[in-house]
Amino acid sequence: MRLNKFHGRVDGSNRPCAAPGCDEAGEFRAPGERRPGFDGPGDYRWFCLGHVRAFNSSYDWFEGMSAEEILMAQHPVAGWERETRAFSAAAGIDQAPRWADFTDPLEAISGRARARRPVARADGRVLTAEQRRALELLALSHDADRTALRRRYTELVRKYHPDRNGGDRSFEARLQQVVEAYQALRKIL
Repeated sequence: MRLNKFHGRVDGSNRPCAAPGCDEAGEFRAPGERRPGFDGPGDYRWFCLGHVRAFNSSYDWFEGMSAEEILMAQHPVAGWERETRAFSAAAGIDQAPRWADFTDPLEAISGRARARRPVARADGRVLTAEQRRALELLALSHDADRTALRRRYTELVRKYHPDRNGGDRSFEARLQQVVEAYQALRKIL
């Protein structure tokens, strides 16, 4: 790789300099009117060496920001306080894979993909991820019918209800999950 005396120069650029009245080639890229964001990298302007130096000396990245926003942007961990879905441990799935359960990392990745794939019942209806989680919570098969759902719901309510456990309220959260799963499934089965 041949190093260029001026870092950032794009040789062979046929663009004219964006400065009004300049006839030189625009070999240096500078930020345009549209800033980088969710929609992409933003627009660029192309300047000659003299005009890009003038642009850089007057460019203010913090223009339009409040003092608090400037302080937050200059903080060493700026941008790291939020977790994007792609890099979260779950990546949009309930939990991260237990790597010790797999000999090959690709098995874990394909397992996560299978977990997101739609499941069809024997009657042809496709279950959503929420409905599949509800069936798993109730320990029912994907082809369970209304009778099996009602039987399992009754069994679990008897098991977790405080009236059946001598007033013990430690299973209250589990009971709430069972009730919510039943409510989600009783409409489709």
